[in-house]
Amino acid sequence: MMLCQATPALPSVAFSRGALISAFKMMESGAGAAAVHEHGATAGLPFLGCQPWARRYAVYTPVNPSRTEHPAAGTQNDVKPVHDRVSVPPTTLKVGGSFAAGAVAPHPGLRADLVSARFTESCMPHPAYSLDYLETVRPTHVAPEKLYQLAGFRTIQMARWVFDRVTGYSEQMTDAQWLRRIIFLETVAGVPGMVAGMVRHLKSLRTMRRDHGWIHTLLEEAENERMHLITFLELRRPGPLFRAAVIAAQGVFFNAYFLAYLLSPRTCHAFIGFLEEEAVKTYTHALAEIDEGRLWKDEPAPQIAVQYWGLSKDATMRDLILAVRADEACHAHVNHTFSKMASNQTNPFAAGASQLP
Repeated sequence: MMLCQATPALPSVAFSRGALISAFKMMESGAGAAAVHEHGATAGLPFLGCQPWARRYAVYTPVNPSRTEHPAAGTQNDVKPVHDRVSVPPTTLKVGGSFAAGAVAPHPGLRADLVSARFTESCMPHPAYSLDYLETVRPTHVAPEKLYQLAGFRTIQMARWVFDRVTGYSEQMTDAQWLRRIIFLETVAGVPGMVAGMVRHLKSLRTMRRDHGWIHTLLEEAENERMHLITFLELRRPGPLFRAAVIAAQGVFFNAYFLAYLLSPRTCHAFIGFLEEEAVKTYTHALAEIDEGRLWKDEPAPQIAVQYWGLSKDATMRDLILAVRADEACHAHVNHTFSKMASNQTNPFAAGASQLP
């Protein structure tokens, strides 16, 4: 699957022979090569559509890469628990490599062989990470600079404060408490990508214009979050009261996010970016509990996780949490990137690379 679709047929406009020759000379000389938008979007010649060179992935560099500095882990003044420590995200993202190197896409860890005739729950492109990469993922934080970013950040702060107290979130929780929290959050986390993809899909149909490649990334994100839920449901089956709460939460959140996305997509993507930052903190907390031997000690990962992420046959819950945390870190990066782009800029992420930072 390619980021750029086939070039549509040119409208019936008369071009002179001299104009066509001049256009092709521009192509050969590179003068007509695709320009790179300031946020990583690639644009071709307006009358030629998506050219082969436009399939290269652009380098994303924030216009004003101002980041909040955080004390490095292990310093004397750092008293925060490990899951609350955040690192400064890379200010320049290069082509290829890993998150630590600042990669956008494509990612060498992507594998197309994970979907087989025996595993049909998810047929969309999805990530497979190396163990070395998984251990490098850490909580990061993008400092809000614009009003829409600040609105998304404050909303997430308030929502987490309320949710933590309602659910009894603490430094040490039982396996059942962890599963209850994770399952509920994943039922919510799968909504934004589907809503945003749906809105852009309908807009493309309504306006009869191209989407510039955003839809597939948003739908892949929603599917990835759904697979998180399906995986953890192998460990716990919620009761009727829990399911009723999920129905109520989905009804409220879906409609609220739908209306918000119609009004301000930038704010919504920033909101999800900060939400996923909090998810990375939560899963880092869970990993710390596993390493301390208080959570899922030596418990094997569900078979569906082994199939979906391409884990080893003897993978444990720790391996699963590492993979889920990496997914959430990538969702944060993708949404922060989208929040800084115009809606008509080309998606800088490769098909199947929406979970890649």
